[in-house]
Amino acid sequence: MLRIGIIGAGGIVAQRHLPGFSTIDGVTIAAVANRTVESGQRVAAEWGIGEVLADWRDLVARDDLDIIVVGTWPYLHRDAVTAALMAGKHVFCQARLTMNYADARHMYELSQLSDRVTAICPPPHVMAVEKLVRRLLDDGFLGELRLVRLTALSNGATDPARPATWRERAAYSGLNAMSLGIWAEIIHRFAGYCREVWANNRVWVRRRPNEFGGTYDLSIPDSVTALTTFENGAQGVWQVGAVAHHAPPETLELYGSAGTIVLQANQDWILAGAAGDSQLRRIEVPAELVNPWRVERNFIAAVRDGASVQTSFGDGLKYMELVEAVHRAHTAGSLVRLPLTV
Repeated sequence: MLRIGIIGAGGIVAQRHLPGFSTIDGVTIAAVANRTVESGQRVAAEWGIGEVLADWRDLVARDDLDIIVVGTWPYLHRDAVTAALMAGKHVFCQARLTMNYADARHMYELSQLSDRVTAICPPPHVMAVEKLVRRLLDDGFLGELRLVRLTALSNGATDPARPATWRERAAYSGLNAMSLGIWAEIIHRFAGYCREVWANNRVWVRRRPNEFGGTYDLSIPDSVTALTTFENGAQGVWQVGAVAHHAPPETLELYGSAGTIVLQANQDWILAGAAGDSQLRRIEVPAELVNPWRVERNFIAAVRDGASVQTSFGDGLKYMELVEAVHRAHTAGSLVRLPLTV
């Protein structure tokens, strides 16, 4: 029996991780520490969790827990993960990994010094088609990768009367900007890492109502334009923004010397075409490459059997490096070369 303690049980933890872990044989969710005891009690009542703790540190210190799930906002990830690993627990951490590259480096290096399993929640955006795209890339469908273009736009920040969310508050989210880190993880899987970054960021809505009264001044950008060079020489054009009315679907385009692959978020098909084709064609995921959400089962298999995790702390370190590089490039107004130094 593996016993899990959860720190922070809102958002995706309630939507995916609680249902996912609770259906695995030999796994029990034994304790929870939420932002308040009252919210923890509500979660415990809904999911049959036996114990609610007021302080997450007390949860981590328990000898009867094997796994700690860190589901809080990024500001607590470094401290909670550090405490859990030092207490000899396996750790499953919600994305984004942490606040900045220095904290990510600390967490990664600490994980390397531990024999415990560590993993980060992977993004669901293109999970359904990931195995299909991977097969095409491995078969040389693109040829030499030449251009990567990301368009991830929404109208989520267009209403200035809306109070700031935790994602827009640097004290909670650090340098993370919208879905930039999520897409960086995805792009790294298909295109490799970047060696150069240039960026121009904007905060169009600079002030929002504060839930405690008055207003809150925002520093996290709601529009990011980045140009990158990948390690193989391919160019990247990244457009991530939350101020676009009537935005198109989030789309990742991969252009190579022999063909093109286009992915849209949350679809079970892709568009692809070889150089000699008259147009892109829609390709459905074949049965043998179906890739459903099995994140929680994958993590438990890693703990029990040594299976590879879907997103490692090393993966998280690389996408936090890209997030920080975009921030540094904009702040300095100059090209940033990777890998970064802390």
